[in-house]
Amino acid sequence: MATEPLSGIRVLDLTNVLAGPYCCYQLALMGADVIKVERPNGGDLARVLGADTDRNKAGMGISFLAQNADKKSVTLDMKSTKGKALLKRLVRTADVLVENFRPGVMDRLGLGYEVLRAENTNLIYCAISGFGQDGPRRKDPAYDQIVQGLSGVMSITGAADTAPYRVGYPLADTVGGLTAAFAISGALNANPRGAFLDVAMSEAVISTMGWVVSNFLVGGVTPSAHGNENTTSAPSGTFATADNPINIAANRDEQWQALARHLGREDLLESSDYTSREDRKRNRHALRIELETTLRKRSANEWVGELSALGVPTGQVLTVPQALCDDQLAGRGLIGSLSVQGEELKLTGSPVVMDGQRKMPQASPPELGADNSLVWSELGLSTTEIDTLMKEGVI
Repeated sequence: MATEPLSGIRVLDLTNVLAGPYCCYQLALMGADVIKVERPNGGDLARVLGADTDRNKAGMGISFLAQNADKKSVTLDMKSTKGKALLKRLVRTADVLVENFRPGVMDRLGLGYEVLRAENTNLIYCAISGFGQDGPRRKDPAYDQIVQGLSGVMSITGAADTAPYRVGYPLADTVGGLTAAFAISGALNANPRGAFLDVAMSEAVISTMGWVVSNFLVGGVTPSAHGNENTTSAPSGTFATADNPINIAANRDEQWQALARHLGREDLLESSDYTSREDRKRNRHALRIELETTLRKRSANEWVGELSALGVPTGQVLTVPQALCDDQLAGRGLIGSLSVQGEELKLTGSPVVMDGQRKMPQASPPELGADNSLVWSELGLSTTEIDTLMKEGVI
């Protein structure tokens, strides 16, 4: 099917918590056969993370549920001799392996890229880390907030009197995971296949800061925090109304003029302080105060409807629950439902609509080791061998 371009591709997901699991979830939604390889005692740390303590105790924390649907789960002690041998056998059946251990961990286990490549020359090995496989920070912890701080993101988030601020969700983990999925998809298109992909979360984040980075590298402008203001134009940012804030992006002259006229503020059009884009940028704070004297007289809903109809880009600032219930999102079907042990779970599907279809998760996030019998028997292990390995703690 067009909505399953990775059908027939097997991915070994050796990752934990977020960046790696999110990467592999995107691959699963594209049709890949993703096998999550977890440690026998506890598995992915995300299994015990999330707001629901009962789910955490059951090893199915909400954080785990968010990005592990459509995957299989096997357990494996990769420190044991038998465990290493089993991983090598599994690698022979795989197209991709993804790990997000600290650099050097897989080599110390005797399971690094060169070792596994000897088992499968076409293997695409993707290593996700905080700062890359070499360099002075290579072994630093890859926690999202640490990466946000060291990549410069926090220094430009918030206002001048509140920065540094972390972005309100795990930006570095998510961008790192998405970058890895993109790189893997590209590597799968190579002929012949086989590659070592070194994905650094910090570099992935900095890459997305294109305008900010270029303003410094090319323009010599030191980036700083500007709150909710769009520094490239004015009036462009967040504005108060009678109830809720709205975003206005009057970036073009005709949009600015339409905005001022609709608010009955033709006087602002006649002011030399706001004649050109550069004038408005230089006096943006005074301009925002002037516009808000009128905007505060009516509701956000009214202003959004009227200004949008005039071609002035305007939108409400929603909470997460409001965004998830918004007609636009609901109408496009990003959120789907899965029945898990009689309970309906709501999960996000693929962010991509392909040929008019959005791939939604079909299989619930797996219990720890749920697919041990299936996967290990496919490698030729007998029921007796599997039972013995379980008793020995290898799987």
